[in-house]
Parts: sequence; structure tokens; C-alpha cells
Amino acid sequence: MMRTRVLSTRVLLTCAAIGVVTGLFGGIAGWLTPFVIISAPFVYGLVLGVHVLPGIIAQEAIRLPWVALMTHVMAALVASALAPQWAFRFLGTALLFGGIQEAVAALTRYRVWAPWRFFISAVIIGILVAVIVAFAAHMTSLAPWAQIAYITISILGPVLWTAGGLWIGAGLRRAGVTRS
Repeated sequence: MMRTRVLSTRVLLTCAAIGVVTGLFGGIAGWLTPFVIISAPFVYGLVLGVHVLPGIIAQEAIRLPWVALMTHVMAALVASALAPQWAFRFLGTALLFGGIQEAVAALTRYRVWAPWRFFISAVIIGILVAVIVAFAAHMTSLAPWAQIAYITISILGPVLWTAGGLWIGAGLRRAGVTRS
């Protein structure tokens, strides 16, 4: 029996395609970030949550180790081309989010692909986003209702984007964009 290589051309090209499309979303999010932080900083978690898409779509479609991290890095490179002022943040976010998604998958030994597993990584990412951005953006200066909205949206943002990513990834699997 021939074992499929993890880094086959098909897998790399699929990760690249997903990375390009999701990187476009990341680049747009990068340009929206200053406007969101100035006008409604409590919804920033929803904007930042778009960065869960590369790994979620790749893992749902391909279901192999390392595809989340590879796709995140590719998406970060595309997003950096569109919004170069955020290049290091895109790469850092890719490593953090992709690493969390890979860690959760590794805990199940890459054998469990049920939606709950993806949502665990989304909640972890949401909590991290809520804590990190709260310190960086001085969320304590906001009204109490805005602080509560911020925490809620920061956790729900990645969860909502994960749901969308699972839907897209499942569609790609049904279309045959997966290992044979």
C-alpha cells in the first residue's frame, strides 16, 4: 500500500489556493482595522476573527497534519502584499492561529474532524484575542457595555468565521478537493 505524502503537490497547491483567497480577506481586514479601532473598537474581534479561515478551511478540506499552518503562512504572505503595514502582524497571527489549530488537531492525533474540534480552537483563539487586544487597545477606557460587547464579539468572531470556514471546507471536500 502506497502512503500519501503530506507535502504532495496536490496538497501544496490546495493550501496555496486556500491561502490566496483567505489572504485577500486578511488584507481587506488589515485595511479595515484602523477604521474599526477608531469608530467601533469593540467589534475588532469580528474583523480579526477572519484570520481563522485559512487553517479551518484547509483542515476541513484536506484533513492532514500541518495544512493549517502552511495555509496560514501562505495567507499571511498574500495579506502582507495587500496591506504591507501589517506584514509582521499577519505572520505572527498566522503562526499563532495556525499553531493553535494544529495543536488541537494534534491532541486528537489528526483523527477527529468533528466540528466541535474546530470550535475548540476558535474559542481558544477568541479568548486570546480578547485578552491581548484588551491590553493593547486599552479597552478598560470604554464604557462597561462596550467592554462586555468587546469580550463577547472577540470570542464569537472566530467562532462565526470558523462556522463559515467549515461550510466552505466541506464544500471543497464534496467537490473533490481532497486527497484521493
